[in-house]
Amino acid sequence: MTFKYFLLVTMCLVLVGCGKAEPPKKIIAQINDYEVTVEEFEQGFLQSAYAMREDKAKARHEYLDNLISQKLILQDAQKKNLDKDKEFLKSIERFWEQSLLTMAIGTKTKEIAGSLQVPADQIQKLYQQMVKEGLTTQSYEEMYPQIKWQAAKQFEAQMLTSWMDSLRQNANIKVNESLLKAAK
Repeated sequence: MTFKYFLLVTMCLVLVGCGKAEPPKKIIAQINDYEVTVEEFEQGFLQSAYAMREDKAKARHEYLDNLISQKLILQDAQKKNLDKDKEFLKSIERFWEQSLLTMAIGTKTKEIAGSLQVPADQIQKLYQQMVKEGLTTQSYEEMYPQIKWQAAKQFEAQMLTSWMDSLRQNANIKVNESLLKAAK
């Protein structure tokens, strides 16, 4: 029984050992204990203003030099525990919230825009209203794209407002009015 157990364990180890190992990461720079991979460097470089320069070789060196300086400053800040400072953490929280809000509203706006159809009669009514109010002397055909865009933006705003209203209606919100009045 022990031989079978030994054989089973050995086979498992051999099979695990034969799995494909990840290729070693190519390190373009090491700053103290921090390693910058080629992939990280390339991604950062391409997203930077350095990538727009004509002399790519010089730009890559300048970008790397700047990246090294940034990492050294960040490492020094961490040694001084600035990354644990309450104000720093609060600013990170505000940044996170703003980024998430922007992403959520952007996602909802795309969702709305993808399903939005502006009725032709609505565009015609808006055009007639503009003519009546003397806001345009251009033909309907000339104004059509602009009016359609404006109508779509109005509907989009209305749908975003409706979405926000539904979020409020489905939420449990309690406000302490006495504390609100006392807050300064």
